[in-house]
Formats: sequence, structure tokens, C-alpha cells
Amino acid sequence: MTAERTARKLIAVGSGKGGVGKSTLTANLAIALARVGRKVGLVDADIYGPSQPMILGNQGQKPVAREEKLEPVPSKYGVPVLSMGHLVEPGRAIAWRGPMAGGALTQLVDAHWGDTELLLVDLPPGTGDVQLTMLQKFKPAGAVLVSTPQDLALIDAARAGQLFDQAGVPVVGLVENMAGYACPHCGEVSDPFGKGGVEEAAGRLELPFLGRIPLDLAIREGGDSGTPPAATDDPLAQPFHDIAAKLDVWIGAKS
Repeated sequence: MTAERTARKLIAVGSGKGGVGKSTLTANLAIALARVGRKVGLVDADIYGPSQPMILGNQGQKPVAREEKLEPVPSKYGVPVLSMGHLVEPGRAIAWRGPMAGGALTQLVDAHWGDTELLLVDLPPGTGDVQLTMLQKFKPAGAVLVSTPQDLALIDAARAGQLFDQAGVPVVGLVENMAGYACPHCGEVSDPFGKGGVEEAAGRLELPFLGRIPLDLAIREGGDSGTPPAATDDPLAQPFHDIAAKLDVWIGAKS
């Protein structure tokens, strides 16, 4: 392992289950950390379903190779990123067996990240080959787990937590996503996915609860248009910045 890679911290963002907003959280946390001065990069490790080029608004850009390593693609938010979405044609299915996906992760992480001090790794759902390759080759300094409040998602998040625990990777904390929907017409808040389940799970597991992200149309629209809330002055940015502040404190304590 090179000295450069040793000095750079990796924070994995995992979920166990797909569709819980992990990629949106990762992108917004990266932007929030960059806005407080962290030199942060983002690895889109969801090899089969890359979404970070859309969220960060740099679709169509291609990384170049230097000395057989990739150069990260810049974004307008100060967060360089590498994703399979930058390397294949938009919409093209990636049908690879596990070793190829693991090799792709290695190329994305072991790139020319320069003076980047922190890499957020947006993991695919589950506990498969990509996760195992990361743990074996690029052991993270910590992991953030994200889940919606319902029981099925929490079960899968707990499995992801067990994987990190077995590998000796500390879990920084849990994030509850899609927590409460405010009706745009009357303002009444409903909880289609339940409420408080992630905080309760964090208490049972004796892990920190990092915060909640609401279920809001503007967050989805921001991701689709390449303008994540954390890069704006919208009130929806605040939950992401609050969670990023806790992560920043944790990283500082580990330095």
C-alpha cells in the first residue's frame, strides 16, 4: 500500500438494501464536507448501477489515464468523482462477474486522487464481491449506514453493519432517510415508510444516530438535475450539513 493511499481515509456509505437513497446521501455529504474545507473525492462503487455522474452533473465527461491510472472527473461542486458511469455509454448494461467488478473498484479507488484527504465510497446494495474487495484491499476508516425506517430495510442495514464489524471497520453511525413527507398543499407531515425505526435500531446496536433526511420531491429533483440540495441555500441542505458535521468531527478525532 502506497504512502499516499495510507494517508487518505476512506469512508464507506452502505445500505444493505437498494433504493434507500444511499447515493443521494453520499453525494450530498461529499459536497457538504467540501464546503467546510475538506479535500474530498467520491468513488461510485455501485458498478452495475452507477448514478453519481447524474447526481453531480458531470454526465458525458470521460476520465483520462495517466501512467496507467485514471484521473478523477471534476465536478462543479469541488468534489472529484470516478464512476463506471463515466466509462461506459449512458444506459448500457454492465454484465460482469464478481472478479471483474472487483477489478473495476480497484481502478476507481487506486486512481490519481492527488491531495484528496478523504474518499467517500458509494457502495452497491448488499454484501457481495465489491464490498469484499474493498475490505480486503482498501480497508475503510469507517462506515456510514443509511436506511429507511421500515423493518425490511433495517434488517438489511443490520447485515451490512455486521459485515463491517466482522472486518474490524467501525460504524460511524446510522442515517434515517425518507423520514417524513410534508404535503406541499396543507403542510401536514405523514410517514409512509414509518418513523424513528433507524434511531431505535441505532440504540439497540449501541451505535450513533447521525440524523434524518426527509422524503421531499426537491431532493429527488435535485439529484436528477445535477443540483444536490447540499450545494444550495435551500433549507433541505441543512440535514445533510448536520450529518456531515458529525462525520467531520469523527474524522478529526481519528486523525
